[in-house]
Amino acid sequence: MVNEKESLKICLLTYRGNPASGGQGVYIRHLGLALKELGHQVEIISGPPYPQLADQIPLHKLPGLDLYNPDHLFKVKDKKGLLNPLNILEYASMCTGGFPEPFTFGRRVYQHFKRVSPSYDIVHDNQCLSPGILALQRLRYPLVATIHHPVTIDRETELREATSVLKKIKIRRWYSFLDMQKRVSRRIGRIITVSQASQRDLSREYGINPGSLSVVMNGIDREYFHPVPGVERENDHLLVTNSADTPLKGLRYLLEAVATIRKKRTIRLTVIGAPKKNGVIEQLIRHLGLGEAVNFTGRIEYNQFAHYYARAAIAVIPSLYEGFGLPAGEAMSCGVPVISTNGGALPEVVGDAGIIVPPGDRIALENAILSLLDDPDRRSRLGQAGFERVQKLFTWRRAAEQTLTVYREAIDANNRA
Repeated sequence: MVNEKESLKICLLTYRGNPASGGQGVYIRHLGLALKELGHQVEIISGPPYPQLADQIPLHKLPGLDLYNPDHLFKVKDKKGLLNPLNILEYASMCTGGFPEPFTFGRRVYQHFKRVSPSYDIVHDNQCLSPGILALQRLRYPLVATIHHPVTIDRETELREATSVLKKIKIRRWYSFLDMQKRVSRRIGRIITVSQASQRDLSREYGINPGSLSVVMNGIDREYFHPVPGVERENDHLLVTNSADTPLKGLRYLLEAVATIRKKRTIRLTVIGAPKKNGVIEQLIRHLGLGEAVNFTGRIEYNQFAHYYARAAIAVIPSLYEGFGLPAGEAMSCGVPVISTNGGALPEVVGDAGIIVPPGDRIALENAILSLLDDPDRRSRLGQAGFERVQKLFTWRRAAEQTLTVYREAIDANNRA
């Protein structure tokens, strides 16, 4: 077994690393810093949009076409890039409705390693799962991957919500990268996932050997998610952090519950995020007559989150499924009482420190919200219980220590091969 005190040189790979891109960016930033603070050398290789990292962690940028950048959406910013065959493939796949970033990033990583031959003790892939990443094993690099949750669940949820055959065809084309990721994941010896629910569902959905899957739960960033003294909570004010038009996030059920509650009492909902213009959520809000009751913040800076949570009476997580459930943990870290569904891993995060309801159940959400709004003492108890649960169970240091155990297992297995 590798000496547990030996400092490792660690390479973290992420095909897109900016925290604004979602949980993968949050994961790479905080895990990298926690590993560094434990005394290890950490370098990150990323495609665009690039991560925001602590100053002491080197970032190696692998430029791609960045076709999903809202500043030049679906457009090639530098036309000279199309002289590269891999870039042509990326552009053509996007034009036909695919999502090529994981595949092309993996190829760029493999080309980089062939060209530079960097010296790493372990390479850790953040859910790219491309054949190019898998090929690093042929170069004798020990390889670990993180899969946050089975994306097949996202696909199936969107297919159920699709209202036409054409939309179903487009959804299947977009998620066509999943066949690649499932094949690759079955050939990686050590895989980290972030909850027992994801471990179970990945084994079923991807056909991964359960013995290859190790559960390492995420941490919560307490620098940005914490109680704010002196800010008074506003009664009848709900908060949700949501990818508004993503069916898996279940916002429609919360909006329907709010519409019914409004017939009985005053209530306001703040959504941290923004809906698609004239998308299904905007249309639903108009249909329910919720224009004055719902406020979308748009994208906000990380240092603003705690102030939004501080003013809310309740945070609601209406997701149909979460591989981990960062929004639940972040709300709890701010001392806000939580109402959550039991979709995926959410019960593992919330525990007995919140109210749990079935996913996709508007009536259950409505009843839970009303009961908590009418019981300020219970709100206070749950807020404190959630805060204490996060401090005890969900730290990035703990996640990094458990991740290191998986690294050493992968290094030993590679040495024996």
